[in-house]
Amino acid sequence: MLALSAPMATAGPAPLVPPALLELPEKVLQFGTGVLLRGLPDYLIDKANRQGLFNGRVVVVKSTDGGDIDAFRRQDGLYTLSIRGVEDGRPVADDVVCAAISRVLSAKSQWAEVLACAANPALTVVVSNTTEVGIQLVPDDISQSPPTSFPGKLLAFLLARYQAFGGDKSKGLVIVPTELIPDNGTKLEGILLEQAHRNGLDAEFIDWLETANQVCNSLVDRIVPGRPDQAAQTALEATLGYHDELLTSSEVYTLWAIEGDERVKQVLGFEAADAGVIVQPDINLFRELKLRLLNGTHTLSCGLAFLAGFPTVREGMDDANLAGFIHNLMLADLLPGIPYAVSEKVGQRFGMQVLDRFRNPAIEHRWLAITLNYTAKMQMRNVPTLLHYYRQLHAVPHYLALGFAAYLLFMRGTRQEGGQWFGEANGESYPIQDEKAAYFADLWQRLAPAELVRTVLHNQALWGHDLLTLPGFADCVAHYLEQLLEQGPRATIARLLNRESLAVGNG
Repeated sequence: MLALSAPMATAGPAPLVPPALLELPEKVLQFGTGVLLRGLPDYLIDKANRQGLFNGRVVVVKSTDGGDIDAFRRQDGLYTLSIRGVEDGRPVADDVVCAAISRVLSAKSQWAEVLACAANPALTVVVSNTTEVGIQLVPDDISQSPPTSFPGKLLAFLLARYQAFGGDKSKGLVIVPTELIPDNGTKLEGILLEQAHRNGLDAEFIDWLETANQVCNSLVDRIVPGRPDQAAQTALEATLGYHDELLTSSEVYTLWAIEGDERVKQVLGFEAADAGVIVQPDINLFRELKLRLLNGTHTLSCGLAFLAGFPTVREGMDDANLAGFIHNLMLADLLPGIPYAVSEKVGQRFGMQVLDRFRNPAIEHRWLAITLNYTAKMQMRNVPTLLHYYRQLHAVPHYLALGFAAYLLFMRGTRQEGGQWFGEANGESYPIQDEKAAYFADLWQRLAPAELVRTVLHNQALWGHDLLTLPGFADCVAHYLEQLLEQGPRATIARLLNRESLAVGNG
């Protein structure tokens, strides 16, 4: 079988990659070769290039030699993105050979070549994804070859660019970190400035650093599992007709929200290529939608779904009652409770996209994995929503109350082994991976369900608020907890949805 390469991909009357794409100038410097970068920014840049919108390629900086750097060289930077999922209720299957990456350089052995890119007048953008620990202030000497940290490497590159163009402010760059931390751009900019001072760089450069460059906060959201398992890869390559060492799978959904002004929008010409790319001065709306509707729904559903006997999110969505609960929880309880101004139309559209993602048969997301650090997630993702719901509607959110009751039941530890607490459901034990596991195990041993509910809701150290002050909430949670214990999760869900035809014995 042929291996993916530039000669193979550009051959024939209907090439996988139009040859002109491989001649485009390098306009982006990218720190990292990970699957998220391949599946989102690089894919979007390739999509824009195919539409004649951005017309630039990506030179990638990898921290070390080895790994996939040799595969990129063998395949001339090309890789296949296998996109699978559900969009607007319909299945999607698309395979794209991405040609955005021009070359991959090793910071360890090719640092001089990386710095040489700073003199390229066509370069306008820096993108990074160096994991959450990458954006940290550490002692670093930027005269090293290379500096130790990602911010140190970036600062050395910016200094080289400043020197190459004599401080020309028109040669500043738009820098878009995609690391999954809040205010990633703001934090990176602060570290760059601190490193500049610590390295004794002159005031003129520091002024250029601050005024000629824009470091943008950004939020990325796309599940990119990466390389398929061997059986799936073999089957897919048989269909594609070629071998690809870098084959990468992803879901359909894309979101890259970037905080920026008109200049940023102009430089990032790939915004127009895909509705999932948004450049605007405030991206908090997208952070709130993701945190409250996607993450919040996961957290309020995971215990209930797991206790009801559904191992994965997709299997849960195949059940009409659980799918109905998740739909109503998200759109009836969580959407009105988002503590941020969200139009109903935008919220409903985002919610429907989340439901499509939950139904994706190509992604195996286990409910039990979502219960990791359950209490902390509940506090961060859902307590602000609950409080705002009460302020807005002065009513009890029943779907949220059932999700909270299921959380309490999931946290019922029945045995401890090697410092790890375990619960029991459907005749099997499961780990409770939560720092509050011992606290809940103690409460379950001492208190009746209704008193347990009141004790937990009153615990301001857990929630930052006394949730007993919310009228009717404790009684509603206690009611659903009693139902879960007496009738089981499936029957409890069915009763809430007024689907009494489901036998109680199914619980």
